[in-house]
Amino acid sequence: MIQAALIGAGARGMHAYASYALKNPHEIKFIAVAEENRERREKFAKDHGIPAEMQFSSWEDLLDQPKLCEALLICTQDRMHYEPTMKAIRKGYKILLEKPMSPVPVESLEMAEEAEKYGSLLSVCHGMRYSTYYRALKRLLEEETIGRVTSIQWNENVGVLHHSHSFVRGNWRNSKESSPMILQKSCHDMDMIQWLVGADCVKVSSFGSLTYFKEENAPEGSTARCTDGCKVERECPFSAIKMYLNEKDEWPANVVTLEPKYEKRLKALQEGPYGRCVYRCDNDVVDHQVVNLLFDNEVTVAFTMSAFTNEISRTFKIMGTKGEIRGNHYINDIEIKYFSGRVEKVYPEKVEGGHDGADTLIMEDFIKQVRSNVNKSHSSGIVSAKSHLIAFAAEESRITGKTIDMEEYVTELRKSSSVV
Repeated sequence: MIQAALIGAGARGMHAYASYALKNPHEIKFIAVAEENRERREKFAKDHGIPAEMQFSSWEDLLDQPKLCEALLICTQDRMHYEPTMKAIRKGYKILLEKPMSPVPVESLEMAEEAEKYGSLLSVCHGMRYSTYYRALKRLLEEETIGRVTSIQWNENVGVLHHSHSFVRGNWRNSKESSPMILQKSCHDMDMIQWLVGADCVKVSSFGSLTYFKEENAPEGSTARCTDGCKVERECPFSAIKMYLNEKDEWPANVVTLEPKYEKRLKALQEGPYGRCVYRCDNDVVDHQVVNLLFDNEVTVAFTMSAFTNEISRTFKIMGTKGEIRGNHYINDIEIKYFSGRVEKVYPEKVEGGHDGADTLIMEDFIKQVRSNVNKSHSSGIVSAKSHLIAFAAEESRITGKTIDMEEYVTELRKSSSVV
């Protein structure tokens, strides 16, 4: 059985990944936790039977100890990834790192190259790579089912309620505190597109903005908080009272408070970030963005991310020399339309767990890599850094209006690296 420690007992660390140990105690056990929030730290410790001396209020305290175990999960906020990851690599931990690696381009590159230098396992949580749905799609492309791929249309349909929760009220609303939308939400997509195309991206251009979720669009009669007597709360689709004020222990309400009690939820809405009017938050990340990509095998990609969709899904059309593949991850179907007129449908196998089983499969793969001592995962740091840089280049293009040459961009980035 593998022993592991967790840094950051938030929703992803506690529920998405570490919960695997509770269901599979013969495979992995958490023996230490570092979390600054006392309530979360104590809950995680209680769930996993971690003694008081192995509970730490900061990552520094945990990593100042002699190496405690083989495996380490780092699931802190985006801007708290770099330092603990670099220190953990040098201490010899095998690391599972929540995405994005870092909101700073050079830090992502440095972490990846440091892991390569030390021969360390650094696996990044790009869940889509592990999804049975996208693995089925990858096999179809590798088998040249539609011939040679020429172009891709790819949509990330964020879902308007999901966007209002995570990217207007939530932890990832402000790029200065977390990271740009294209990195935080769509680094999955940049990684997936790179993986499916199987080539290097050479040029990037992008456009996008925050158009709707801002104060000028607040309806008359609305208030700073949904609990402040807002006159339009009952008809507002973004009402925090409708979204969170219940006793269900499920997303998104369980993000507001750990305990599903009405009184605690109400207090959290009256005092915390999730009770704010969506038009009066400190959010600055875009609510829609497009990215154009050119790869060195001449494949072109048109990517669209939009908050303004009903369903939370990814949809795509991949065009090849013999036909096209269309898909909707939400309904788990892949349609192959050949130019001959023949049509096939594929329904990939589903796996139990979050993100259509991808969270489970990430943990299974990480445990396998720790056991094998190979130090090479399906989503290694070096591979992930490459796709992160595409996202960073897209944001650079969005801000400057310029088309970014990836070779020049990475060259300039390396000049600013402090790691030798």
